[in-house]
Amino acid sequence: MKPEFYTNAKKTETAVLVGIIYKLQSKNKTSEYLDELEALVTTAGAETKGRFVQTLEYPNPRTFLGEGKLAELAEFVKFHEIDMVVFDDELSPSQIRNLEKELKEVKIIDRSTLILDIFARNARTAQAKTQVELAQNQYLLPRLTNMWTHLSKQKGGIGMKGPGETEIETDRRIIRENITKLKERLAIIERQGVVQRQARTDKKRVALVGYTNVGKSTIMNALSNAGVHAENKLFATLDSTVRKVVFEDPDSPGAYIPYLLSDTVGFIRKLPTLLVESFKSTLAETIEADVLVHVVDISHPEFESQMEVVKQTLYDIGAREKPVLLVFNKIDAYKPADDSEAFSLEELENSWVAKENNPVVFMSAQEKVNMEGLKKALIELLR
Repeated sequence: MKPEFYTNAKKTETAVLVGIIYKLQSKNKTSEYLDELEALVTTAGAETKGRFVQTLEYPNPRTFLGEGKLAELAEFVKFHEIDMVVFDDELSPSQIRNLEKELKEVKIIDRSTLILDIFARNARTAQAKTQVELAQNQYLLPRLTNMWTHLSKQKGGIGMKGPGETEIETDRRIIRENITKLKERLAIIERQGVVQRQARTDKKRVALVGYTNVGKSTIMNALSNAGVHAENKLFATLDSTVRKVVFEDPDSPGAYIPYLLSDTVGFIRKLPTLLVESFKSTLAETIEADVLVHVVDISHPEFESQMEVVKQTLYDIGAREKPVLLVFNKIDAYKPADDSEAFSLEELENSWVAKENNPVVFMSAQEKVNMEGLKKALIELLR
């Protein structure tokens, strides 16, 4: 008789992604959005088992999807024993309740819930933890009527790492009290941050900004030996890190150019507004910087769309008018598209240099390619 072996290993949750092809949105664009959603699911620790897409002018106000597509989704979920269904758009409380009825015991998660969960898992400092918990409470408040019965049926996992979700007694009054306390705690932390930044006003300040997972932390480590956590996952870094960096002035032997370099949380499409509001204090490093280094993943097929998301976010937080050094990272991973109109890396570089009024650098932080070009451009701006 063969011996039985038991393991305490946690089962990997399985997910199905759901998206809509809207009137002015191509099928390819929806596919790219779901690729990003799948990356978020992977970051959260789950495995994607399928995708469901429907062409609609607008989501069904009751169940998000149409009746036929929802029945198809329910059959797939039941047959494959899927743990959760993740929607690329934010769901209303009534949609969550109706979807739960149709899909039975499966967790219903929208993009905002997933991002909040990833932030909760990756927050390390007191400030980041407080910011995430505040955003979670604010997100849950209008959903309490239906959300708590939804959460009480679950046994943890992705989307369930929230403030107080294990107690059904939690109600609007308690959530509002939590929000008040968290805002007070955050205000104290922010005041401490202001004092720390005021003590550094004698030095020039440079902030790394960009879409999530473009290599900001790798550049930070290459320039400053900061030891910042860098991983090929979305939102691997949440906490703002500041390090002093000193460059030797190439035009003045023996002279040095000191500055403060900060790494900030990455931006992403459809980043929940509550998170942007909560993280404004962390983004203060960006708002108060003298120079912004906008890092772009040149190897990503949608890098220009990602650039627009970053520019819009900078505009929203009041930092769009800062001097910007545009840095195209990951040139080692760049591959032209398979068509006759695809640009080579050299053509892209010439094109961006020609149309930008600000400096442009093409580099690979991972492979240490053109680090000197980055340093030279930074020195010119800091002067």
